[in-house]
Amino acid sequence: MKHTYHISGMTCNGCRGHVEATLSKVEGVSSAMVNLEKAEAVIEMTGHIPLKRFQDALKNDGGRYGIHSPGERHHIKEEQKVAKPKGEGNGIFYCPMHCEGDKTYNKPGDCPVCGMDLVEEQNLSVTSTEKWTCPMHPEVVKDEAGSCPICGMDLVPMQPTLSAEIKAYNKLLKKFWIAVTFTLPIFLIAMSEMLSNNPLYDVMEQNYWNWIQFGLSIPVVFYATWLFFERAYKSIKTWNLNMFTLIGIGAGVAWGFSVIGMLFPNVFPEQFKTESGAVHVYFEAATVILTLVLLGQLLEARAHSKTNSAVKALLELAPNKAIKIVNNEDVEVSIDHIELNDILKVKPGDKIPVDGIIIDGITSIDESMITGEPIPVNKSVNDKVSSGTINGNQVFLMKAEKVGSDTLLSQIIRMVNDASRSRAPIQKLADKVSSYFVPIVVSISILTFVVWSIWGPEPAYVYALVNAIAVLIIACPCALGLATPMSVMVGVGKGAQNGVLIKNAEALEKMNQVDTLIVDKTGTLTEGKPAVEKVGSFSEHYQEDEVLQYIVSLNTNSEHPLAEAIVKYGQEQGTTILKSDSFSAVTGKGVEALINNKKVALGNPEMMTYANAKITSEMHDEAKHYQKQGKTVSFLAVDNMVVGYVVIGDKIKATSLRAVAALQSKDIAVIMLTGDNYDTAKTVASELKLADFKAGMLPEDKLKEVEKLQNQGKIVAMAGDGINDAPALAKSDVGIAMGTGTDVAIESAMITLVKGDLQGIVKARHLSNAVMKNIKQNLFFALIYNTLGVPIAAGVLFPFFGILLSPMIAALAMSFSSVSVIGNALRLRRINI
Repeated sequence: MKHTYHISGMTCNGCRGHVEATLSKVEGVSSAMVNLEKAEAVIEMTGHIPLKRFQDALKNDGGRYGIHSPGERHHIKEEQKVAKPKGEGNGIFYCPMHCEGDKTYNKPGDCPVCGMDLVEEQNLSVTSTEKWTCPMHPEVVKDEAGSCPICGMDLVPMQPTLSAEIKAYNKLLKKFWIAVTFTLPIFLIAMSEMLSNNPLYDVMEQNYWNWIQFGLSIPVVFYATWLFFERAYKSIKTWNLNMFTLIGIGAGVAWGFSVIGMLFPNVFPEQFKTESGAVHVYFEAATVILTLVLLGQLLEARAHSKTNSAVKALLELAPNKAIKIVNNEDVEVSIDHIELNDILKVKPGDKIPVDGIIIDGITSIDESMITGEPIPVNKSVNDKVSSGTINGNQVFLMKAEKVGSDTLLSQIIRMVNDASRSRAPIQKLADKVSSYFVPIVVSISILTFVVWSIWGPEPAYVYALVNAIAVLIIACPCALGLATPMSVMVGVGKGAQNGVLIKNAEALEKMNQVDTLIVDKTGTLTEGKPAVEKVGSFSEHYQEDEVLQYIVSLNTNSEHPLAEAIVKYGQEQGTTILKSDSFSAVTGKGVEALINNKKVALGNPEMMTYANAKITSEMHDEAKHYQKQGKTVSFLAVDNMVVGYVVIGDKIKATSLRAVAALQSKDIAVIMLTGDNYDTAKTVASELKLADFKAGMLPEDKLKEVEKLQNQGKIVAMAGDGINDAPALAKSDVGIAMGTGTDVAIESAMITLVKGDLQGIVKARHLSNAVMKNIKQNLFFALIYNTLGVPIAAGVLFPFFGILLSPMIAALAMSFSSVSVIGNALRLRRINI
């Protein structure tokens, strides 16, 4: 019989294989097939097996995965949604090496795969819920710091202000100083043996000093660094071998050997003993190794806090307070209390609290923190403003349109956090090497012990033990594992500071390989702020004001940028809007509806064909006159007869020519695909010096063009801002959405440009090049470090140069290898894109 179950907790093929193997071992199971995509297991069994047996098997295997009946699946998904806080502040933790993909945890701890400390995700909410109270009068609660109105004492935060990140660092720091305090005397006692007349032996014999070293080592091993042994045990139990496996074995062998040698010296051969007959102990090696590894973890924790500094900087942009207009009065409120459509006053120099639209006043806004552009932008009535940007020297009123987690700033932070946890394809190399790394290192360590025991100089066993431990300690799989995610995290943050939002790490890697860029015209090459320049009539039965009335009435139901321009123009002309029924948008062609019981259509020539309305040669020539100037002409048909037209102009962005030239200089072919007519497209292409363009392109045509180029072996990026661009954006190797465009386009894209101009693509390319170069540097450093370090620790240089590597030096090198990788990644914060 066969049963299908839902599996939770799987994030990669390694997880799938592990679950499949575990379920296959359950007694009575004939076969188990696990599907990662569907998160399902199809189990064939000789007889009915209770679900609890499978649950117990997975639980005993580490408890990372769950198995459930199909009916529980929806319930589990809902629980998972609830379990991951969204917009509620800190409390989400993830592995910096992304061992389990984008899996997160709701409490601090260490990764069950690599053993590293989980890192706290930065707060997704940009609102402040911090409350302050008096230590003597708890009934006093305020939204901000100050003094108690009763006793005058300074108010204190009701909740701790230290993040989990800082708490973890302080905890490690405390343990490190304890480890140093007890390790230093052990080290001095051990090093005194190198003196010809050791003064310590005048106080007591070596055997007693060994006992003192043992006593001093207990706080180091069983308190300050006990976490390493816990992680090592967990890694062996779940067979997720990692850096802590090697540290636990290496330091554990050194310390355990010393204890046994001290308690049972007679079981060891003479070469392990000193002149006094006491076995040579390695308490100093064990404790120094553990203390140095702890130092490495401490430095890593500090460096980690800098890798997401970009998100922290974004979080600091949002103000805690805002001025809300209530009954014509200014009321200062917490940003949490702002609701949609609230009227807010923004004073000179203040940060804009939420996303909205200016309803009164003019000003200039510093948007550099989210666009990367230092020049303030002039704003007036009906212009949009974004949370976190800074007002200039004028007061204005705004209406709140997006609040809380819906604001642009919140979305940027969310995207950066998600992208930072994603895995780049290049990381597969590191993953593959890491999967064999620890077993190979352990094997080399055993081989080192055997070789030195047989062929090493006297005392051979001592050399064998010390070198075997050095091999275990110097190997650092974490340096390899951190190489990619650290660069991605810093790179994604750097992009966000410059208005380039990366959806995932794959986009960063692919952008580096792009050789062909397809761009839309309207809103991509042009400003996307079309304006009506002329309304004309082709019929004596319809005056220009009647043509305008039909065009405006038809477009009141449309969300197209051209429609918005037409409606705005109609409002300025005082046009009376007629009631329309059966409105329909024909993608890539135009719109139609019933107005006054007449069938009305507006759009390009294809729309006129769709509406069975003929465009005469005279009409065509009239339109062409404007199209050669780069204008867009839409025709109006009433009851299958073309009766008028509207001319719409849209300026080319000032940055487009410079950006196109910069991309072409990098051997990237730039192709314009537009739904507009040939003459308009040719004029724009000529002005921008584009060698290749195609006009009259419907959404399916753009999609086919992307596929055609991909079939030719091209790596294609597509930039657009409209619904009609969404299919091509999704199909391209790298979809790039203009931040000024539609939500559909942004959802379909891998990269979003906040400012919405082509210069952002140049920045994205520079960023991609820098990140990929940094990743390769990190991978090279990690691979070469381990490739050279392990053989040197094994003693390959000893026959030629007499050089051996102390396990303590190996520990120091290992600790700094991961820190070096992170340090190299942090250099990305200083690049100029």
